[in-house]
Amino acid sequence: MASNPPGQCCTVGVKHDGTSTGADIKVGKHDAYLATPDPAKAHKDTAILYLPDVIGIWQNSKLIADQFAANGYLTLVIDLFNGDPVTLNPPKGFELFAWLEKGTNGDSPHTKEYVDPIVVDAIKWLQTEKGVKKLGAVGYCFGAKYVARHFEDGISVGYVAHPSFVDEDELRGFKGPFSIAAAETDRIFPSEKRHRSEEILKEGGHPYQINLYSGVSHGFSVRADITNKVEKFAKEQAFFQAVQWFDNFLL
Repeated sequence: MASNPPGQCCTVGVKHDGTSTGADIKVGKHDAYLATPDPAKAHKDTAILYLPDVIGIWQNSKLIADQFAANGYLTLVIDLFNGDPVTLNPPKGFELFAWLEKGTNGDSPHTKEYVDPIVVDAIKWLQTEKGVKKLGAVGYCFGAKYVARHFEDGISVGYVAHPSFVDEDELRGFKGPFSIAAAETDRIFPSEKRHRSEEILKEGGHPYQINLYSGVSHGFSVRADITNKVEKFAKEQAFFQAVQWFDNFLL
């Protein structure tokens, strides 16, 4: 695998302060959040599909989507979990793999057979309802796998942060520009997986980037403790990395 399966570090972190400015909407039967840029600054026919970590659509993901919109990108955060995300900092005893395989109530799995159609629905909605012709995608932790998996469905430029569960063949199958933000301390995406990912992306011949941020751990780009100077800096730089990547390869 290009990255390991998710673990407890995928569920912990800090909720950030702020007031979201987008709209809670429905994409078919799926919950979603749409952040819309100022028309005067909007990039025409262009959008970003935000594929979240296991916490799903929540305060932090909404605020990040708003910031993409502030940079001119219509941004859609899609609920990949059919209304069954993981609670931030879940109680002791929570079994992430049981949740992935069966869902909270045992009847809503969160495996690729169930998640892939949601991603496809979101892509089609952006294309048909919003007239999107140039689509980039950001994937955080869990969501990174589904950036890699959906190049052929219309995602042309990818950015992922601290990816989990990405198979080598999935990464190899993304035939466009691909950027990765990695944490120094990350058992899900450790150094050997970063280096293997570099080899795969180099073999593909498309533009790629892997930035390593010191002093932070898995989840930093979404759930960092921004009262910590080092974590705050890394989180902000990882966001700028994504914006600059899209500005260069999507527009």
